[in-house]
Amino acid sequence: MEKAMENKSPGRPRSADAHRAVLDAALALAVRDGYAAVTMKAIAEEAGVGRQTVYRWWPTRGAVLIEAMGEIGAAHGAPPASGDPVADLRVFLDQTFALADKAPVADVLLGLLSDAFADTELSTTMRAYIAGRRALLAEVLGRQGAGGWKVPVPTVVDLVFGAMWYRLMNQHGPVGPELTKEVLVVVAALRD
Repeated sequence: MEKAMENKSPGRPRSADAHRAVLDAALALAVRDGYAAVTMKAIAEEAGVGRQTVYRWWPTRGAVLIEAMGEIGAAHGAPPASGDPVADLRVFLDQTFALADKAPVADVLLGLLSDAFADTELSTTMRAYIAGRRALLAEVLGRQGAGGWKVPVPTVVDLVFGAMWYRLMNQHGPVGPELTKEVLVVVAALRD
């Protein structure tokens, strides 16, 4: 994520106000028009900056939006340990699923995932973003103890996030509190 934030060329330093405006504009456009309609030109116009300003700092709309998603994800970390690891997991899943189902997060995540297939740099950044979310879930699962799992914890993480991503992609079921309840049953069954 840090790499996306570095200046790509020498010149004037990044304005914090312009930086914020670009990230906010990209998200606003994704909410209003959908990920597919977001362009670098539209981001620049919405942010009130020149197109060159946007291109100086980010090579693509995906790079702008993955940075914005990184900020959103960073604001939704693991809950503090409460002493009840199952309750901690419920809180984490409720927050994660509610966030993933909220506009523009689902649309942006799916758009980024699609763009990442054709953009190696975005793919690397997207994998880092996902790895961060996986690490948070593994941390929360680890509160139930390192041993006693019928499968490795990374597989539990795959099952949990796999259910979320599959529902987001196919839109055949809700991503929210009901999914949390269902996933908690599966996770409990994976404990010895």
